[in-house]
Amino acid sequence: MFLCRLTGFMKAVDFSVMLRHCVLCPRQCGVDRAGGRTGFCRAGSSVEIFRCASHHGEEPPISGKNGSGAIFFSRCTLRCLYCQNYPWSQEGAGGRMDGDGLAAILNELYLQGCHNWNLVSPTPWLPMIYPALRKLRRAGRSLPVVYNTSGYESLQTLRALENTVDIYLTDLRYASEDTARNGSSAPDYVKNSRAALLEMWRQKGALKTSPAGIAVSGTICRILVLPGLAEEACENVRWLAEEIGTDIALSLMAQYTPAYKAENMPGWNRVISRDEYGRVCSAAEEKGFVNGWIQDYNDRTSSELVGFNMPAMEEKAEDKEILKSKIGNPKSKIRGKTT
Repeated sequence: MFLCRLTGFMKAVDFSVMLRHCVLCPRQCGVDRAGGRTGFCRAGSSVEIFRCASHHGEEPPISGKNGSGAIFFSRCTLRCLYCQNYPWSQEGAGGRMDGDGLAAILNELYLQGCHNWNLVSPTPWLPMIYPALRKLRRAGRSLPVVYNTSGYESLQTLRALENTVDIYLTDLRYASEDTARNGSSAPDYVKNSRAALLEMWRQKGALKTSPAGIAVSGTICRILVLPGLAEEACENVRWLAEEIGTDIALSLMAQYTPAYKAENMPGWNRVISRDEYGRVCSAAEEKGFVNGWIQDYNDRTSSELVGFNMPAMEEKAEDKEILKSKIGNPKSKIRGKTT
């Protein structure tokens, strides 16, 4: 029931046109990527990937026991000054490959027994992702597709994804234009991310899991509490409760780490305080959220999972093998802590 349903995707979007006139994200750059031009995200005509692996750093029903089949795509539609993934999101680290190479990666993650295909920051690469998924499907291999996004999405693109994505794993970061402009160079983030989340919820609704507790469909909203912006996080919690309701799986995160340009920027160059995080947790409890996860304030992200410490694909022998793989090779509800 959770296989990638691709038939409606091609009818909705002609991706050859998208590469000629790219309007995949809200920036609507309109550049001719096939002709060698690039827009805000700097994505070109060949897919760029920093790393692919069985990943255990997501929410429990996404990571499960076997890990999530994560593909960390290079480039991003935002420019977050605190981005932990800046080596590939902002600086373009990673390798280029064609569609067959991407299909081979998806195939290998399938063979490794990953619970899903976790597409991290995939939006610029949808013209390449779609045919790769279609190739796997035709080979009889499919997994739930996780769309792991900052939330900065266009409705046109999301509607094209309705029959392809199974699980939306999205952020809701800001509640004001000024902070979105200062933090991510996206003053229109709030209106676009909220409209996007409403569309994700319309498509997939509440999180559904298998008897083993593995996500098969639904929507998860992450709120990363940023320094000095606890009230904005609280505002987003209230907005969720009022506009979507408390059935949505909510993931509150305390793991902000000053990185990239934030290391030297006053206000951004510190971790959040216990009091700041407590205010957001209290807001979620007051609104009645019970589905999801509240990260322990003292539970800092493993140094291996912090983006700028993660090895690139070409640095790991097992990742090299993924590129050699071919398609024809034989081979409940979640209740979080309420501290």
